[in-house]
Amino acid sequence: MSAKMLGVLRPHIYRFKLGSFEITTILEGQIQRDGPHPIFGNDQTPETAQAYAAQHNLPKEMMEHSFTCSMVNTGDKLVLIDTGFGAMMRGKGAGMLRERLVEAGYAPEDVDIVAITHGHPDHIAGLLEDGAPAYPNAEYVFGQVEYEFWRDNEIVPEQRADNRELFMKVAAPFAEQGRLINPGDEVTPGITAVESYGHSAGHLCYMVESDGQKLLIWGDITNHYIMSLQKPQWKVAFDDFSDQANATRERILEMVASENLWAVGFHMPFPSVGRVEKTSESYRWVPASYQLNL
Repeated sequence: MSAKMLGVLRPHIYRFKLGSFEITTILEGQIQRDGPHPIFGNDQTPETAQAYAAQHNLPKEMMEHSFTCSMVNTGDKLVLIDTGFGAMMRGKGAGMLRERLVEAGYAPEDVDIVAITHGHPDHIAGLLEDGAPAYPNAEYVFGQVEYEFWRDNEIVPEQRADNRELFMKVAAPFAEQGRLINPGDEVTPGITAVESYGHSAGHLCYMVESDGQKLLIWGDITNHYIMSLQKPQWKVAFDDFSDQANATRERILEMVASENLWAVGFHMPFPSVGRVEKTSESYRWVPASYQLNL
């Protein structure tokens, strides 16, 4: 008798040491969608983007979009970077952060600080659970530029109108009670905000440093390990300010490559940890293997 088919099974929790800190990446979920064009390379022809995908052994008309949140345990504070979709996408492939956080050994009540990279739905919708704070004991940290952008509603792009409504519902109340920071400010000792505006008005990365080791949690600097990381000047539909986003993408990729930093990317293939290598033409993503386990 043949064994029954059980379906795809994939890892969704990864923990490693960075100096004296522990970092855990948690796959909040993934969805399949049409693409990569016109999401990626939307200033290119469909044929150009599709040919580039095929060149890298990727389907030409379908893609998977994954979402990875990060937790940093400094020994003094447990910090969650971004909250995923939460109930907004639960049952649709994402929204699994809270249950997987428990599987990783934490309770939602254990989180001391929630720090947000930016205000797009896949980063903030999980702030609430059943209308109440999903992480009830946490202090909430937002970028000041990002918060004021959504609050003031003067330059929010038309296509982000629903996003602005969501931000005001689920994030603004926390920001009013929490802490607004700017580039160079500490979230907590060992975690510092890094300016990376463009994907959103006030997008922040977070530099994590312990015992001389560094890692950049870069949020949405690149939304795909091939289509935007290797083509940083191709325009991305998700970027709110394309020209600024492209310049920031190149600057951050150059920094990560030249300083040989570890990086965690929200949309990089799970466990979403790796380095960036400079090539003769651009950059490439080099996933971590066993280096961080030793």
